[in-house]
Amino acid sequence: MRVGIAPHQLWPADPRDLDGVVPNAVLAERLGFDHVIAGSHVLAGDLGVTLDAIVLLSAIAGATSHVRIVASVLIAPLNHPYVLAHQAASLDAVSGGRFVLGVGTGWDTREFAVLGVPFGERGRRADQNLAVMTSLWRPEPGQPSIGVPPVTPGGPPVWVGGHSDAALRRALRYGAAWHGSGADPAMIVGVRKRLEVLAGDAPTGLELTSVVFVLPAGFEQAAKLPFQPISGERAVEELGRLAEAGLDVCSIWLPVTAAALPDAMTWVAEEIIPAV
Repeated sequence: MRVGIAPHQLWPADPRDLDGVVPNAVLAERLGFDHVIAGSHVLAGDLGVTLDAIVLLSAIAGATSHVRIVASVLIAPLNHPYVLAHQAASLDAVSGGRFVLGVGTGWDTREFAVLGVPFGERGRRADQNLAVMTSLWRPEPGQPSIGVPPVTPGGPPVWVGGHSDAALRRALRYGAAWHGSGADPAMIVGVRKRLEVLAGDAPTGLELTSVVFVLPAGFEQAAKLPFQPISGERAVEELGRLAEAGLDVCSIWLPVTAAALPDAMTWVAEEIIPAV
């Protein structure tokens, strides 16, 4: 199982808590993580403040050389498909093919309202936008071309989030992976079975990925979570069970303070990566 990390505090309330995100990404590369993840919301809210994911990952791409950079996740129906296709292709190019585009349909009705996108149309718009974007990365003769083509054949890999059958069908059609959050082994087994049913006779070819919340041993929890994170004493065992259940990629969020994050990342690299 490949392990990645979020290089900034989970749900920070203060923009100053984001100051060390690029150095933390450089540290993540040095510690041997497979990837770093960055999500984004247009509005500050219950999940705190966020940097724009494309801008942040571009800065990280310029400061690193081989760690993968993952948008986890961008809200597909809130982004114009031509603009996002061009941004993704540009980031794929300047990073040397290290970019992964994670997408979801979104849940914050305020963001849809301020951007003038009907919340009830988010699933349909996500499908339409992904269809346009993937076609722009694989242009046909006579089709408009975006400003720069991606360096990855067919475009950057797409991780598709969501648990509904519509979301799983979206992952089968457009994704290189299904992307979950807070998954447990039973969920991973269940998603795999549902994907196989929805795919019918066609092989799915999808990897299974998930965000996982881990509180390293000896660290104080600094973020309010709607559930208990995996604690340090059982992190290796729990992540091992996820790997056995079929999770291919694990992206870890650490609910610690911004100041504690480098040490917490080091703990994960030393205790978890070698074991899983």
